[in-house]
Amino acid sequence: MPMRANYIWMNGKIIPWDEAKVHVFTHALHYGSSVFEGIRAYETADGPAIFRGREHFERLLFSCKIARIPSPLTVDEWMQVAIDVVKANQLRSAYIRPLVFRGYETLGVDGRKCPVDAILASVPWGRYLGNEAIENGVDVQVSTWRRMASNMLSPMAKIGGQYVSSQNIAMEAHDNGFTEGIAIDINGYVSEGSGENIFIIHKGVIYTPPLASSILGGITRDSAIKIALDLGYEVKEMAMTRDMLYLADEIFFTGTAAEITPVRSVDRLPVGDGKRGPVTKAVQDVFFGIVEDNAPDKWGWLTPIQL
Repeated sequence: MPMRANYIWMNGKIIPWDEAKVHVFTHALHYGSSVFEGIRAYETADGPAIFRGREHFERLLFSCKIARIPSPLTVDEWMQVAIDVVKANQLRSAYIRPLVFRGYETLGVDGRKCPVDAILASVPWGRYLGNEAIENGVDVQVSTWRRMASNMLSPMAKIGGQYVSSQNIAMEAHDNGFTEGIAIDINGYVSEGSGENIFIIHKGVIYTPPLASSILGGITRDSAIKIALDLGYEVKEMAMTRDMLYLADEIFFTGTAAEITPVRSVDRLPVGDGKRGPVTKAVQDVFFGIVEDNAPDKWGWLTPIQL
């Protein structure tokens, strides 16, 4: 079924879903001149709550800055719109998608004369990599596609056109029978999945690629690091060669959509025992405890919404 809801915010107004339309000459359709975010609202005992919304909207404004597309709203205003749209759609949990893009005016490559349009949608959303993936893990491959170098595009920004790279990684993996792909950066080091950051555990130490490996500075990645450190694990950000994936005792993905998902095999080689490991589970337990099971929100990550 297509993803949809009853209402969507567009250019300052909450309108019926089917009234949100753009012209086929919209600049973003032709050149990928858009920036976006992916945010979750989780169902809690007290109603829906947005997970780290401010950090996501701060990154949205950063992406706007890099793309030279002015954001029509401040972080506080985006937060209020997100709350209003979730309430309008009466969703107990949701995936929230803000998008800022160049509209219809000119087809010149430099689209700064085009108007800036914006939407924010909230839709029902399940497990991105499948319900069983959270416990049983997923099978992945190392992609033949490299991540872009930081002097080519902007890995730290969520710019629409850049996600052709992610599409190539995901489509190749799916065509080869895998759930996801892992990209290598331009220097030959492990980077990230098509839409997830990656963590590798070896002999009790947690490793994750640094920003210099052409990764997105993920909000869930940051959450996993904070949780792991709080649990007493050592976390090292370092460049890693491909064979670290095969040496790993455990691997897990993080992302708004993927949440915290274990990897059970890479290139058909089992990771550790071929199932979720104890470090991954420990990090998961804290994360899902906060967002789903009413555990204390010690970092203040949740913004409650009164329906």
